[in-house]
Amino acid sequence: PGQASDIASASGLLEGQRGKAVLADKAYDGNDLRDQIAAMHAEAVIPSKRNRKVAIPHDAEIYRHRNQIERCFSRLKHFRRFATRYDRRTTHFTGFVHLAAAMIWLR
Repeated sequence: PGQASDIASASGLLEGQRGKAVLADKAYDGNDLRDQIAAMHAEAVIPSKRNRKVAIPHDAEIYRHRNQIERCFSRLKHFRRFATRYDRRTTHFTGFVHLAAAMIWLR
């Protein structure tokens, strides 16, 4: 539903994933999600919400890379095939993501 928060689906997306850090905005500042990230042996680079009683520090230098990731997805969404996910198979979709990224890089 439209009123549901994105943090509800975050734990399912992180299942089975590996990485050194998980970057997210303040909306994902939840203890359960932070515990899941710690169980992955990754660093949670999430700024604390304003209403958190004890602020949890985050690495501001790593957090700056979140902007680059957001801009990358913004550029990829200009390709209609990416934005609407026309491809039914993961391999076809991944192939188009590589093609679109190459086209962006060549501009």
